[in-house]
Amino acid sequence: MLTNGTGCMRIDKTPRSLALIPDGNRRWAKRHTLNFFNGYSKGVEKFIDFAEWCKDYGIGNITVWAFSTENFSRPNTEMKTLFGIYKRVAGDRRIIDRLHENRTRFNIIGNRALLPRDLATALHRVETETGAYKERVINMLIAYGGKDDILHATKLLVKQAVKSRLRNVSDTLFRTYLFSSQVPDIDLIIRTSGEERLSGFMPWQSTYSELYFTKKLWPDFTKRDLERALVEYANRQRRFGT
Repeated sequence: MLTNGTGCMRIDKTPRSLALIPDGNRRWAKRHTLNFFNGYSKGVEKFIDFAEWCKDYGIGNITVWAFSTENFSRPNTEMKTLFGIYKRVAGDRRIIDRLHENRTRFNIIGNRALLPRDLATALHRVETETGAYKERVINMLIAYGGKDDILHATKLLVKQAVKSRLRNVSDTLFRTYLFSSQVPDIDLIIRTSGEERLSGFMPWQSTYSELYFTKKLWPDFTKRDLERALVEYANRQRRFGT
């Protein structure tokens, strides 16, 4: 087996931009007779590893869905627990040091006004501290929904059109008004836990994304599972409507 110098299998064609829907944390916790706090904590730890694996394969842009607008309908205790985990991770110096070591920029994508102020502040602090890096990017979707993203952009564009008598709207211009304007078109989307749908995940950037679904619950996902997804991606012929 050929390797790429990091001990990973050499894959000739890897995605430049990869997105992850890490499903199955609560089911994993239930299966192991643990509470959902343990499931979400394990899921966050797994993503930190996942980001390192992507780096080994030369993937420079990762987008992870951490909390959707629909997730606000969950019980308050569950939301507070999850937000508390995210706040703790955002203040963990070891994790931030790893971002610096890997020269990785951290971005928050979503409606920040919906987040608790202390969490929004903690996440923004990491954004600011890593904002100069260009080699690698991690985009965290939090308080994000695909429909909400499109509606947000449309409202802003209508206001601008009325103010400046805008007549022509290109896809490039519309994109600048999205919460997710910084995220490039996504080459590959991975969703875990056996669910085979996008659930409103980044409709603008996922138009021609390749989709990969696995039955693995997110905390059980391994580097070998990522490798399988990348090999399948490399073997697909992307047509982009042609």
